[in-house]
Amino acid sequence: MSKRKRYSPEYKHELVELVRRSKSSCRQIALEVGVAPALLTRWVREADAGGTKAFPGGGTPRDEELARLKRELGRVTKERDFLRDAATFFAKQSPSGTR
Repeated sequence: MSKRKRYSPEYKHELVELVRRSKSSCRQIALEVGVAPALLTRWVREADAGGTKAFPGGGTPRDEELARLKRELGRVTKERDFLRDAATFFAKQSPSGTR
């Protein structure tokens, strides 16, 4: 089952501004950036109704994603180092001349 995609409020505001400045249709812009046309249309409608207070939350900001990736990299690095040390330990323990 796929996880529902979430967009940051900054991203939503950027796309709404793009729709407002562009001479292209909302549908065309949505297809170009890879967002469902109905979703982008809803964001424009919400931005018109809510102004700067539209999109109060829900999305994952880039900084949060970067922090998550750094934590995951640290965990994977520790696992790799542990497995390397374990392999070295067991290689020393096994008799080298028996076959």
